[in-house]
Amino acid sequence: MTGHEAGTHARPSPQPHAQGDSVGADDAAALMKALGEALEYRGDVTAELHDGSAVEGYIFDVRVGATPESSNLRIDPKDGSPRRSIAIDKIIRLVFSGKDAAAGKTWENWMRRYREKKLAGEAAGIDSESLDE
Repeated sequence: MTGHEAGTHARPSPQPHAQGDSVGADDAAALMKALGEALEYRGDVTAELHDGSAVEGYIFDVRVGATPESSNLRIDPKDGSPRRSIAIDKIIRLVFSGKDAAAGKTWENWMRRYREKKLAGEAAGIDSESLDE
């Protein structure tokens, strides 16, 4: 990742990826940027690997080493299997596969929807939206 030293964590960019986006390993800089964004993504991400397998889950840590072989991500798999560490050089594609639970959930958006409901005479509250699609 540009501007990061070995052993540091990848950081998200100001324009994060959205559900359905994917990044291939053919563009190493884009993959590293996407891994940084995956740390801020509040949904599942799928790592497709060279061996043909895929791991879907929540990425909770990305370690950027001096080389791709020494860099890895740590993921909590959606299927309930134990947490895994995956070397970044084993990834062929990263897919933002799950819904980001925080997308569009700013305080300003919540207040706007609250005011719109109140002005329309509807009940307005702090109920959560479903994560199911």
